Amino acid sequence: MPDALTYKIADSVAEEQGIHRLNHRTFAGEIPQHAASADGLLVDRFHAENTYAVCLDGDEVVGMVCGRTARPFSLDGKLAGLDGHLPAGRRPVEVRLLAVDPRYRRGTILPRLLAMIAEHFTGLGCDLALLSGTTRALEMYRRMGCVPFGPLTGEPGAQFQPMYLTLEDGRRQAWSGLSAGCGQPENLLPGPVSVAPEVAAAFGRPPAYHRSPEHQAVVDDLHRRLASFVHAAHAQLLLGSGTVANDAVAAQLRLLDRPGVVLAYGEFGERLADHAARTGLDHRVLTGPWGAPLPWAAVEQAVTALPEGGWLWTVHCETSTGQLFDLPRLTRLCADAGVRLCVDAISSIGTVPVDLSGAYLATGTSGKALGGYPGLSMVFLRELPRSSPGRIPRYLDLGCYAEAGGIAYTQSSNLVAALDTALAVTDWPDRHARLARAAAWLDARLRRLGLDVVAEPAEAAPGIVTIALPAALPAADVGATLERAGYLLAYQSGYLRDRNWLQISLMGRWTWPTLRGLVTSLAAATGHTA
Repeated sequence: MPDALTYKIADSVAEEQGIHRLNHRTFAGEIPQHAASADGLLVDRFHAENTYAVCLDGDEVVGMVCGRTARPFSLDGKLAGLDGHLPAGRRPVEVRLLAVDPRYRRGTILPRLLAMIAEHFTGLGCDLALLSGTTRALEMYRRMGCVPFGPLTGEPGAQFQPMYLTLEDGRRQAWSGLSAGCGQPENLLPGPVSVAPEVAAAFGRPPAYHRSPEHQAVVDDLHRRLASFVHAAHAQLLLGSGTVANDAVAAQLRLLDRPGVVLAYGEFGERLADHAARTGLDHRVLTGPWGAPLPWAAVEQAVTALPEGGWLWTVHCETSTGQLFDLPRLTRLCADAGVRLCVDAISSIGTVPVDLSGAYLATGTSGKALGGYPGLSMVFLRELPRSSPGRIPRYLDLGCYAEAGGIAYTQSSNLVAALDTALAVTDWPDRHARLARAAAWLDARLRRLGLDVVAEPAEAAPGIVTIALPAALPAADVGATLERAGYLLAYQSGYLRDRNWLQISLMGRWTWPTLRGLVTSLAAATGHTA
């Protein structure tokens, strides 16, 4: 039982024998890194230099981790130029042999062992931990705050990812946050999302001059990759939220001097209508009840009533309700009618594969499902415009950016580096597949609890789930209860408060244990049986 467990720095022969047995079970049995031995013992080659933090259940070693500062590290022999991958000015300790008996992995042993070894080596002046973690547990290591670097080491079936972690970060937030009830709550908000450690590391670099050739090259490449990611011809980064990007789209539409239609079936569709009204666009708004699909016949009628060269503006993923519009069908309809399609894809890019090849203009942001920090937005364009002095405010004039090579005004290299890294480190096909599976599972579990999920399964977006709670269950109270249980959900926005809605977002980083724990906590908070 956890109450009977003992945590200490190993200092006895009996504990050393237990370390060798656990080492053998883990790294010769469970992970086939070493050959099995008849005596069931595996003595690490650096054993004499290692300091071990161990967890004991009675006299049995059921968990361990060790550290050593003597060079060369084991990673020195696997990765040439190791120091070139690490932050400068740090004193590293190599943390190795992280192992917990399978019977004990649901508890708090791992974070407590890591905290203990961190405290020990911090006291010796170390401030950077080097780890080589099994690829089977990469998500766990990312949640700890580890920053992967370099190629994988080891052999197929027993491959490891080199990583580093600053000890101050590990002690402050990540290691204790591996277990329920400890550390920071799980971020299940639609933005800002939790970011990968590589993204945080990129953001933390010294700012670069936004006019430097080096920064220009990064931005040029990022523009190309962003455009390719959604099959658009061009992409343009803007410093600001998605609201800025949508204002820039509205400004371009005004130049067309053609009428248009805005589809509004939720908060963010209504915001597009507000953008259009504030810009003085000639338009009508096709509205529908929040949470209900817009009748397709009405959409067809609105599009065919527009003159050739007119425009239609819609939200792809309506964040307020969790609905995903049929974008391929709408793209075909607009193309057949000669109507320019404009898309707010802010909450869909990164959660589902998005094809904007048929869009005239579209928008996205850095701080949602793309996994960067908030503060950058982007406009995807079919063609690069010319500047329009006297007709568009300077900052919203996409032509100014095109004529300046993409960097018209001051830009944050930190935000650019973070987004660039987020785009590069994510396996997007795998992420899309995982999101689809998780969203279907979560939707089914919530409905089984008897909760009212706003979007119907046939048109639900995998990135966000909106729950309509009865008046007797204030969403603010349920949300606060879940926060105390370790889960951050959205309920504070005005449109959510007005409707007593609660939102679960999968746009950021999450794990299956998090989702299972959330469902259990949500059932308890709403008086249902999980």
